[in-house]
Amino acid sequence: MSFVTRRALSTLIPPKIASPKAIGAAPDALRMQRVVSFYEKLPRGAAPEVKAKGLLGRYQAKYFGKNASATPIVHALLFLIGIGYAQNYYFHLRHHKNNAH
Repeated sequence: MSFVTRRALSTLIPPKIASPKAIGAAPDALRMQRVVSFYEKLPRGAAPEVKAKGLLGRYQAKYFGKNASATPIVHALLFLIGIGYAQNYYFHLRHHKNNAH
């Protein structure tokens, strides 16, 4: 069997299940039938779409999926502004809390 033929056959059959040498051999016919029946049972077509779970999963599905938008950037900016404001407010009050005479 030429290298090209062997290479073509090896791409069709998983290497650890069957070898190209054993395709025509009678002792491995049952083994090959098992391989064929295994691949016949596999589902065909596109995989079903996975449903998003949890808060982060739903957020990603909404803003990063098929309808991608720039909204997460706005959310990140608002979050950082809110954290910065909270820090400034906390440290300002902490600095001046004993000067209320």
